[in-house]
Order: sequence, then structure tokens, then C-alpha cells
Amino acid sequence: MQEILELQKKVVPELVNVLEKRYNLLRTIYHNQPIGRRILSEKLNIGERSVRTETTFLKEQGLIEIHSSGMVITDDGDQVLKKLKNFIHQIKGLTDIENRVKSLLNLKKVIVVPGDVEENQLVLKDLGKACSNYVKDYLKDNCIIALTGGSTLREVVEAFPKINNYSNIQVVPARGGMGKNVETQANTLAASLAKKLNGTYKMLHISESLRLDIIDSLLKEEAVKAVIDTIHKADILIYGIGNAVQMARKRGVPQEEIDNLINKGAVGEAFGCYFNKDSKIITETTAIGIKINDAKKIKTHIAVAGGKNKVESIISTEYNDKNGVLVTDEATAYAILNTMES
Repeated sequence: MQEILELQKKVVPELVNVLEKRYNLLRTIYHNQPIGRRILSEKLNIGERSVRTETTFLKEQGLIEIHSSGMVITDDGDQVLKKLKNFIHQIKGLTDIENRVKSLLNLKKVIVVPGDVEENQLVLKDLGKACSNYVKDYLKDNCIIALTGGSTLREVVEAFPKINNYSNIQVVPARGGMGKNVETQANTLAASLAKKLNGTYKMLHISESLRLDIIDSLLKEEAVKAVIDTIHKADILIYGIGNAVQMARKRGVPQEEIDNLINKGAVGEAFGCYFNKDSKIITETTAIGIKINDAKKIKTHIAVAGGKNKVESIISTEYNDKNGVLVTDEATAYAILNTMES
């Protein structure tokens, strides 16, 4: 099969381009249905005439329907889209890319989704779907899931279907709250995921921007200690990776401390830890939830991050994490390879 794909790419490379173009059209319609041609054209950054030609073809194949309200995917289109996802993965040679990134970073597993999250926001949804599919294989009765906040983690939660065949699933926030967007807070995401899994959730009502003495006092409260204990018993951890300086600003870190992070060469952040290019921890914020040593003890811990602007951050936080799983996009994976192999 792989040999045939390689021959196709060499002899008729235009077929691969057409296939990927139509896959992107179907995927965009699926995530935005009902959608009109003009908006579809803007989202994919291709001309309306090209969109009209391609959508007419898709309609003739019975993959989409065109209504006054916009275009929608048919059942056949939905099935084709699911099958195309794996085919696109093979035809782009992403399995080889996954193995190379896995080897260079010394990780347990790497999952790469097609596309560039910086050019197409739908790729962010694919990251969420890829992560949720991986996590579903590890769910079991009495499972505890800890997760951090952020827009990428929100996509992970939204990608989960409703699952009712497990008992006593618990979901907890892995860290304290940060930022102003309630919809991407770890507490909010924990509650949403628990409902999808027919489980329960606990909340950690502590902001990471509080003074240390206040946080230390709150951590002594029985209700807070109970949540922290549950977090430390997590079976699955899902987290995002951030740029060190950007994350420090989100946490309300004083400019003096941010300057200190810059001077020390901080490039990546995860679990409240700031890493330099050599993957060494420069500093760690106060412990509100899971810490780096706790995370490494969890057998199933998954980092979800995309964007070429996060390449240094990903390398610094993930390098040599032998139990770590990384879910990223194609463009970021290639950038990681270029950076590490050079």
C-alpha cells in the first residue's frame, strides 16, 4: 500500500493535491455546516470559482447537499471524510514523521495530524479529536483524569463523544485557575468532560495569581486538600504547552520576574514549570495542583500543542520524557525535525 502511494506521488502528484484540497473542503463544511460558498472560500483562502467547481463535484458524488441555508455533509460524505483522514495520513508519510519526532525527543508516542494550525484553525479541532481518540483507549472504571486549561484543551474536551459504559469516572483540574476566559479554565473543562463521560468532577477554586501566603493558607483547607489528593492520584493527565514569557504574563507575573525568566533563557512552560532550551527547569511556580515530578509518575500523560511558534517550547518541555505522548500538527512536527536535526 505504501509503495503504491509513493508511486502516485511521483507519477501523478497532482492527484495528491486534488485529494487534499477536497478533503479540506469536506472537513471545513463538516465543522461549519451549514456554510455558504463565500464563507467557505474565505476560510480556505481559495477563489469562489474554484469553490463552486469543487462543491458541485462533491454534490454530484452525493457527499454534500446544497440548501438555501448553506452546504451540509451527507451521511456518505461523513463516512468518506473519516476514511480520507487515515488515507491523507498515509499518503503524506506522517507515520514516518511521527517515528522520527518520537526518536529525537525520546518519547513514548507521537501523534501528528495533517495541516498547519497557524494557517487553518480547523487543525486545532483535529488535534483535539486525535487526543480524545487516544484517551478513549485508556478509559476504565474508577479512572481519574486531570487536565489543564487553555483553548487547545477545550478542543480536546469538545471532541469527546458522550460515553456511558464506564463507572465512577472522575475529572479534576490539574492546576489552579489563570487568565480571564472562564470557558477555557481547567475547572470549566473538567466539568464539561465529566458530563460527557457520565462521571463526576471536583473543582480547584484557587487562582494562580494569588499571593503565596494566601495560597499556602488555602492549601491547608480540607476541601482543597481533598481535590489536591485526587489530582495526585490521576491515571490520565492531559495538558498544554506554552511559550514561557506568554504564560508568565497570563499568570500575572511581575515584569521583574519575567525579565529574570528571559535572562535565564526560559522558552517553554508546562505544569507551572519554566524550561530553558536544554530542557532544564529554571523555576517552578507555587504548587497549586500537579507538579512536574507528579506528572512523570502518571503512566498516561499527553501533551497537546501545535504551532511553529511553539517548537522551542515543545522541545524544551517534552525532551526525554520516556512516558510522554505528544499530539501536534504536521507543520510543527516538521519544524521540530528541522530544529533538532540541524
